[in-house]
Amino acid sequence: MHVQELIITWATPVFFVLIGLELLVARWRGRAAYGAGDAISSIGLGVISQVAGVFGKLLSIGIYAWVATHIAPFSLPADSIAVWVVALLAYDFLYYWLHRAGHEVNILWAAHVVHHQSEHYNLSTALRQTGSGVLLGWLFYLPMALAGIPTEVFVVVALIDLLYQFWVHTEQVGRLGWFDRVFCSPSNHRAHHAVNDRYLDRNYGGILIVWDRLFGTFVEEDDSDPPVYGTRAPLRSWNPLWANAEVYWAAAKDAWYARRWRDKLLVWLKPPGWRPADVAARFPKPAFDIHRERFDPPVSRALTFYCLLQFALLLGMATHFLDLSTTASLSTLLVYAAYLVDSLTVLGALMEGRRAACWFEALRVLATALVPWATGRWFGVAQLEPRIGAAMLVVFGLAALALPWVAPARPSAAVREVSAKGQTAGTAGH
Repeated sequence: MHVQELIITWATPVFFVLIGLELLVARWRGRAAYGAGDAISSIGLGVISQVAGVFGKLLSIGIYAWVATHIAPFSLPADSIAVWVVALLAYDFLYYWLHRAGHEVNILWAAHVVHHQSEHYNLSTALRQTGSGVLLGWLFYLPMALAGIPTEVFVVVALIDLLYQFWVHTEQVGRLGWFDRVFCSPSNHRAHHAVNDRYLDRNYGGILIVWDRLFGTFVEEDDSDPPVYGTRAPLRSWNPLWANAEVYWAAAKDAWYARRWRDKLLVWLKPPGWRPADVAARFPKPAFDIHRERFDPPVSRALTFYCLLQFALLLGMATHFLDLSTTASLSTLLVYAAYLVDSLTVLGALMEGRRAACWFEALRVLATALVPWATGRWFGVAQLEPRIGAAMLVVFGLAALALPWVAPARPSAAVREVSAKGQTAGTAGH
């Protein structure tokens, strides 16, 4: 297992312990910090981000390593503390500009939007990451490669910067005095995630908030204007594939319908929400309503418990996938990744009350039960222990039997109403 997967694997139990602690603190304070559908959606998108990252290493690390080895005029020593400190500062500085560009350039926002879609703000939101950020994000860090910062140093400081940002995604930590003036903190990052006018497109810093103070993008959280979270074009779905594709699709449609070739290009390069005048006139979108209700389709307790249990099993499989990423064949990894993504998509449909979701979930759990039991194999495992095959047969076989009892036969009126609202919400802009 590569160092990235190893660190993420070890950090994951810590993440869930802290999520549990945050949930307990919020309940003790009488606050509703979590929604089951939102949390499963956010963490599931984090799983898909890690899965996509396995296939994107050629871009995220491979190009960096090639530039550092073949183009950089010199290489800095990896055993120097000064190099590590400079590398962390450089990474955080470049992250600021990548993050800022992710809010100011639509094609970059199309990737970054995933992290902002949740209408809750809690530690599970931190795990809500894009699956397509690897496509262009690597460009911003090439200056570090050209400066001779070794690849192994780059990989670790990138993880440090990412892991630091986990704890700032919470409403349970208030103001921190001088700390808020220097570092990215929960208060500063709450403002970043808000869609209120005063907070929009501010506080981009990863570890240090001083970058925002230097470049004029800092705003302080104001108790008189509490942050409202999400985006200005609400996703209103638990579908992880649509979460990753919504802005790309909206931009592609606007580019298709734009009459001027210049506008077809500007759709991707202008700030999020910009649309060619002719397209906006022909296909208007509803105005943003900051007082909109959160997307929260009603789900029975039995179905919630079922989805949480299946999601926990998928998390274990995702860990297994990361463990296999350096040894299994590409075909095995691709099929395993497709299984994980498909499973998370079906769970999302179940939590939305989609009519066909129960049938797709039945097929999924039956296949998960029967294939390893009948073949004695699982992804990347040449010979599955009979006990494990039998256990999978029992667990997923029982899940298939339980589905008719926990999943509704057809969506309720409330679910259909929520879904209908989602169809008219629009998909471009913050």
